[in-house]
Amino acid sequence: MNKCEVTGKGKQFGNNVSFSQRHTKKTWKPNLQKKTLVIDGKKVKMKISTSALRTLKQKGIVAK
Repeated sequence: MNKCEVTGKGKQFGNNVSFSQRHTKKTWKPNLQKKTLVIDGKKVKMKISTSALRTLKQKGIVAK
């Protein structure tokens, strides 16, 4: 499933609008990365969005 396990960020739906103003359905998927994080001394594999990963790096939770 395409969902960030930290933020809950998922698919977004909308319309692709061409120059002639035709509307076709479109989905935007989050940029997910599989990362192994150390939480409470245990290694845990998680699917994390890149924006969440960047925030965790800035807070010092994940090693750079």
